[in-house]
Amino acid sequence: MNRRTLLGGLFAAASVPALAACSGGITSLNESSGSTAGGGSSKGGITIGTANFTENQVLGYLYAAVLQQAGVKVKVRPNLGTREIVIPALKAGDIDLLPEYQGALLNYLAPKDASAEPGTMQNALTLALPAGLQVLPYGQAADSDCFVVTRATARKYGLTSLADLAGQNGKLVIGAAPEVKKRRVGAVGLQEVYGVEFKEFKSLDSDGPLVKGALKKGDVDVANLFTTDTDIAANDWVVLTDPKNLIPSQHIVPLIADRKADDTVRKALARLGNVLTTDQLTQLNSQVDNDKKDPEDVAAAYAKQHGLA
Repeated sequence: MNRRTLLGGLFAAASVPALAACSGGITSLNESSGSTAGGGSSKGGITIGTANFTENQVLGYLYAAVLQQAGVKVKVRPNLGTREIVIPALKAGDIDLLPEYQGALLNYLAPKDASAEPGTMQNALTLALPAGLQVLPYGQAADSDCFVVTRATARKYGLTSLADLAGQNGKLVIGAAPEVKKRRVGAVGLQEVYGVEFKEFKSLDSDGPLVKGALKKGDVDVANLFTTDTDIAANDWVVLTDPKNLIPSQHIVPLIADRKADDTVRKALARLGNVLTTDQLTQLNSQVDNDKKDPEDVAAAYAKQHGLA
């Protein structure tokens, strides 16, 4: 997930109470786990950071749009880099808020935690987070890592699941962002859980043009992408199934510093989480990646269309 730019703006949020479990798929922490005992305040403004891939930028600008509607002054710092960069920046106070993913964040904070169900992971995150940080209620939209191969590669090697990769140990090349080489939801977990050993790991980008271009050309056999990427279906790529559940649930969840987590911010982000669906997020990503629209413009248009800004 990488890039660097600074864009600023004003943003604010609408109301809607923190969500309890509902049929729409959104679940929240119970009220006590979402409280701010010290009483955070967004009056001085909030700086939103994002990782270096399209979807996270879109989410950052969506956060900004709903916060603008609520009257919160916001600066967006997109493309800051990977989780290894943005979370220390959040802890240090360089940024105040991040769009995160439940399973990936939990794996970063507590690699041995085996929680897989969204509600259980939310509770585990609350326990695993460093002092001064908290997760707000997660939304219904989700996006998971996946490992894909071309249709031709799937037929050639008989690949339908991650377990099948072990039958081709030492033959296949995987392409992914550099950090995936050391992550459990990556080369480490594929080896530990499925016994997979690749011929080579090629450090490319995170669900971007480099890794997808390499897959198309045959420079890599397996690519790490995201399930919300419309290019997977467009290219008839095969998503390898995960029978041993290496890849956890990945609902979108706001990660925020206690110092900024007041009711205004909570209600605004909860409202967005209740509205945004996985399919909608997929289409927003496509507008940026395929239609070459600006992520800030895409987020602003969505927020306006759905009464969030």
